[in-house]
Amino acid sequence: MTTTAKTLYIVGAGPGDAELISVKGLKLIQRAEVVLYDALVSPELVQCVPDNCKRVYVGKRKGKKEFSQDEINRLLVFYARRYRCVVRLKGGDPYVYGRGHEELAYAVSQGITTEVVPGISSSIAAPSEAGIPLTKRGVNESFWVVTGTLSSGELANDLYWAARSSATVVVLMGRSQVEAIANIFSRERSPDEPAAIIQSATTAESRTVIGTASTLHQLAEVNAIGSPAILVFGKVINERIVADTIAHTQAATV
Repeated sequence: MTTTAKTLYIVGAGPGDAELISVKGLKLIQRAEVVLYDALVSPELVQCVPDNCKRVYVGKRKGKKEFSQDEINRLLVFYARRYRCVVRLKGGDPYVYGRGHEELAYAVSQGITTEVVPGISSSIAAPSEAGIPLTKRGVNESFWVVTGTLSSGELANDLYWAARSSATVVVLMGRSQVEAIANIFSRERSPDEPAAIIQSATTAESRTVIGTASTLHQLAEVNAIGSPAILVFGKVINERIVADTIAHTQAATV
């Protein structure tokens, strides 16, 4: 994978575990001249960046931003015009609530050669790690991924439509509004609708709490679940099988 033209690569780092980045993404950061990375990119993955590569932290967390999005866009173009291999490393997948397309559009408008490398989204990885199948034959027919809050801080309108469906619903960026979001599912489905909250999926800090739409907020508070966290609603939660259970079952049958 060699190039002679200056190229900006927008790379998905995956859900948290450094080993869940794609092979292509890992190769790119190992030969990059500049890497601009987010707060959700694991420190272990940042350590894979060569010592002679310039590392630029442009992370954004709720209530704390090192750079505005406009500043990040300009930084990407600044470096892409000066170096042959520039990597914009983003947690999860760049196109799943990652503003990757905004960065791509700006870079392309400035004449920058750009390529997107997909990553595993936490919307898929977190339920999987927690033993929750997003779909299961005879239980549900689809799954929805919805943002919990808009940039204005208001609840996303699509939450109401999602709650009225029979789909598994995965809510990203909803920790601060978990009570209000769970109340929607209590009203539109049932107070007993299975619900889960998963913190820091695929990392050493990963924790999962299982309850119902009526109990999720209290359970999240009692267990001190923080951000980043995703919410899951749907009957597939009742199908949950955790890895320890699988391993124990296999060992018992040997």
